[in-house]
Amino acid sequence: MMTGELKNKINSLWEIFWTGGITNPLDVVEQMTYLMFIRDLDDTDNLRAKECAMLGLPHKSIFADEVQVGERKIDGKQLKWSVFHDFPAGKMYTTVQEWVFPFIKNLHGDKTSAYAKYMDDAIFKIPTPLLLDKIVTALDGIYEQMAQMQDADARGDIYEYLLSKIATAGVNGQFRTPRHIIKMMVELMQPRPDDVICDPACGTSGFLVAAGEYLRENHKQAIFFDRVKKDHFLNHMFHGYDMDRTMLRIGAMNMMTHGVDNPFIEYRDSLSDQNPDKDKFSLILANPPFKGSLDYDTVAPDLLKVCKTKKTELLFLALFLRMLKIGGRAAVIVPDGVLFGSSTAHKAIRKELVDGNRLEAVISMPSGVFRPYAGVSTGILIFTKTGHGGTDKVWFYDMTADGLSLDDKRSPVADNDIPDIIARFHNLAAEESRQRTEKSFFVPRQEIMDNGYDLSINKYKKTEYKAVEYPSTAELMARLHELELAVTEGLAELEAML
Repeated sequence: MMTGELKNKINSLWEIFWTGGITNPLDVVEQMTYLMFIRDLDDTDNLRAKECAMLGLPHKSIFADEVQVGERKIDGKQLKWSVFHDFPAGKMYTTVQEWVFPFIKNLHGDKTSAYAKYMDDAIFKIPTPLLLDKIVTALDGIYEQMAQMQDADARGDIYEYLLSKIATAGVNGQFRTPRHIIKMMVELMQPRPDDVICDPACGTSGFLVAAGEYLRENHKQAIFFDRVKKDHFLNHMFHGYDMDRTMLRIGAMNMMTHGVDNPFIEYRDSLSDQNPDKDKFSLILANPPFKGSLDYDTVAPDLLKVCKTKKTELLFLALFLRMLKIGGRAAVIVPDGVLFGSSTAHKAIRKELVDGNRLEAVISMPSGVFRPYAGVSTGILIFTKTGHGGTDKVWFYDMTADGLSLDDKRSPVADNDIPDIIARFHNLAAEESRQRTEKSFFVPRQEIMDNGYDLSINKYKKTEYKAVEYPSTAELMARLHELELAVTEGLAELEAML
């Protein structure tokens, strides 16, 4: 979690942009993202040099020798943040505007890559040398604070906090998934080196980045010492779609900063005919838009065959089933209404998950998880595409705490169900004996069918009532008389004193 001091530094940086004339929140986040990316390139290049030296592998720095920028060749080292941040304001501004920014725009050699595609229309908007100097100094302070925290998630938390300032939440269903929830879902699914992973509503690529980090931590040997798997990881594993070009640009930079050179991140309306993906992916991780209804004419007809509706949250579930290959797995966030909605479309998609495929788990999350951006109650569905059923029983978990307070402040607290959820999901055999009064338990498929495919945990969870003994009426009346006498005596004493 971000400390108050770090948040204050970011707010100060935001104020620097604001007073410098950049007042559109989207522009502020974009320009901040570019500068963070430039700084991260320097750090990442240094880190890779150290890793290669330790492993005895050759390393070619992106800043090595002369770098071609337009028609000019310049010393690559001048493009490093650690070098130009010491320049006088005027020289720094010229260097960043004329050399560094064109350099990062053309950084990826493949002009058809996601990075090249979305950086092509990127614009450097910082108007004056003095403003750039202040921003660079403030960013250095933020990175120093992050280094002191020694928190691997600090950068992601900063990103999340910056993006929270873009006031689109609630307008079209967009809001950011907290990093600890993303990490939990990734650890539940345990991505494999041969997976092909997709998020059809990727935003800033949070799920894809987390999946990449998991693979680096748990399958480093397989990924980096096998030429075929390394190529798959860098160029073919990660796919993301979104309808917001700014988010796609940030997502492409986010992936590249995290060591994935060529993710397939594309501008695409996932629910329309322009998304032809079918039987393609082995893992889907997503938090699709909840709000809003679509026009039937804009939705792919094969999705409407599964559930005829205008609700995006139901259509996305139908889309996930179409996009997964047989045996493909998914962990996706849905609003509570999907779990118990009584419409024909609601029941149809739940029936398809339970009868047509293998629904493995339903994790009910408390409504405060997405605060302060939204107070919606949500759940996580985990399922495998089989195309011919396979659901025998479904594991339910009633998550009541995620390590943070469930109010708008989201302060750290001791209660946290996430480690328990992960441990129990990976040892489901031990869950057989759990009772309905506990946090997790199994529900047979037949019982779910008998309840109209209702997947809300409250339908199956039992409350354990404990008998409480109260004093008899006679005892209560006697006690009241004693109190009455005491009050009367007290009043008499007070009257005597007067």
